[in-house]
Amino acid sequence: MDTNAYLKAINRTIASGRFKDNWESLSEYEVPAWYKKAKFGIFIHWGVYAVPAFKNEWYPRNMYIQGSEEYKHHIETYGEHKDFGYKDFIPMFKAEKFNADEWAELFQQSGAKYIMPVAEHHDGFQMYKSDVSHFNAYEMGPKRDVLGEMKAAFEGRDMTFCVSSHRAEHWFFLSHGKEFESDIKEPLERGDFYWPSMPEPDHQDLYGSPPSQEYLEDWLIRCCELVDEYKPNIFYFDWWIHTAAFKPYLKKFAAYYYNKAIEWGIEVAINYKHEAFHFGTAVPDVERGQFAALKPYFWQTDTAVAKNSWSYTPGNDYKTSIEIICDLIDIVSKNGSLLLNVGPHADGTIPEEDKRILLEIGDWLKMNGEAIYDTSFWRTFGEGPTLVEEGQFTDGKTKAFTSEDIRFTVKGSRLYAIVLVYPENGVVKIKALREKSHDFHGMIKDISILGFDEQPVWERTEEALIIKTNKVQSAAPVVFSLNID
Repeated sequence: MDTNAYLKAINRTIASGRFKDNWESLSEYEVPAWYKKAKFGIFIHWGVYAVPAFKNEWYPRNMYIQGSEEYKHHIETYGEHKDFGYKDFIPMFKAEKFNADEWAELFQQSGAKYIMPVAEHHDGFQMYKSDVSHFNAYEMGPKRDVLGEMKAAFEGRDMTFCVSSHRAEHWFFLSHGKEFESDIKEPLERGDFYWPSMPEPDHQDLYGSPPSQEYLEDWLIRCCELVDEYKPNIFYFDWWIHTAAFKPYLKKFAAYYYNKAIEWGIEVAINYKHEAFHFGTAVPDVERGQFAALKPYFWQTDTAVAKNSWSYTPGNDYKTSIEIICDLIDIVSKNGSLLLNVGPHADGTIPEEDKRILLEIGDWLKMNGEAIYDTSFWRTFGEGPTLVEEGQFTDGKTKAFTSEDIRFTVKGSRLYAIVLVYPENGVVKIKALREKSHDFHGMIKDISILGFDEQPVWERTEEALIIKTNKVQSAAPVVFSLNID
C-alpha cells in the first residue's frame, strides 16, 4: 500500500465532505434511527488467542510477563518463548469449521439486530483481507477473508454489519517480550507482527509513552481501510484511544467515516469509551456495566456471556440467560442498547453454552420482543428496591432483582411494564401507575400479558396499579402491555 497516497485521499475526502475534522463540525452528527430501534447486538471476540484459550484474550500480552500464570502456562505447554512465541499460534488458527451462515442463523435466532466482529484485537492480527500488513486471516492462519464472509452472511439475514478495532493498544501490548530472551526482538519495522512493542512500565502503566506519528498514521489507515472495504454501519473503538495523542486522528477518522457514509447512503455510528470523543459526536459505550438511571442520550453497554473472559476458554464463568435478559430490559428502559459478546473456538465453532444462552434469549424475545424493539423510554425507567450499580466493570455481580422491580418502555399507545421477577402469588403492584401518580395521568383502556392467554384482573388505587393473575408462572421476566389513552 502507498500509505502517503492513502493519507492524501483521506484528507481530500474530509476537505470536500460535509464533516470536517473538528468537534464543532462533528457535533452535527445524529445517531441513526435504526440503531436506537435495534436494542440488541452480538459482539464476537475471535482470533489467534483462541488457540491457547487460556485465561482470556489478553494471553498474548501476559504470556510475556515473567512470573504471570500465562507465562508459566506457556513454558509448560509450548516451551520457551524464544522457540515458540505468540506468532507460532497463527498456523494453528485454522478456523477449519467456521461457517458464517451457521453463525448468522444462530444470531438471528437470538434476536440480535446488529452483529459486531472484532476486526483486529490488541494482538495485531487482522481478521480480514488487508493491504496494510501480511499478518491477516486472508494470507495466514485460516487463509480466508473471514470478516468478508461474515458481512455477506449477516447482511443476507437482514442483520446490520458492524466492526470493532482494538488496534490502538497494540502500541504496548507485546512489549514485555523484549525484557528477556524471546521471539520479540529488535529491529522491529512497520508491518511486522510485533511492531512496535513499546515499553509498558511496571506491567501496569499503560500510558508510558505516547504513540508516534508513524504509528498513529498506521492506525488511521487501518481504520479507514476497514471502512472502505467493508462499509460497516458501526465502528467500535476500545478504550485506549482516549489518550491525548489520538485526538487529532480520531477527528480525522470520524470525519472520513461520516463523509463516506453520506457518499454511500448509509447511516453509521461510532462507539467510544471514557471521553475519547466529544459528547454528541458519537455513541458512548459502558464496558461491562450500565447506568443507574435513565439518560436523555442514547448509549450502549458491551458485555459478554462469560464474566471472566471475552474469548473462549474452557473455564469460562457463564452468566445465565435470565441475568442477561434482565440486564437487556434494564438497559433498554434507560435509553440504551445491549451488545453481548460470544467467544468462538479456534476452529470456528461456537461453544454449546454460548449457543444455549443465545437461543434462550431469542425464545424470550420471540414472545416479548414488542416491548424491546422499536421502543422508547418512558417518563421514568422503572421502580423497585434493587439498585443497579453504575459504571464500567460492575456487571460481575448477579443482581438480586425482586417482584417489585419493574421496568417501562413505550411504543405508540402501548406502555409496557416488565416485571423482572414474577411473583408466585400472581399479584403485581406498580406504584408509578397508581391513581394521582406524578408520572402517569392517562387512562388505561386494557391490559394484556405478552405470551400468555390469561386475561389479568386489575384496578388502580392510590397505592398502585394492582394486577392479578392466576395461571401465569415464569422464571423469566413477564411483560404487561397497557393500552393507554
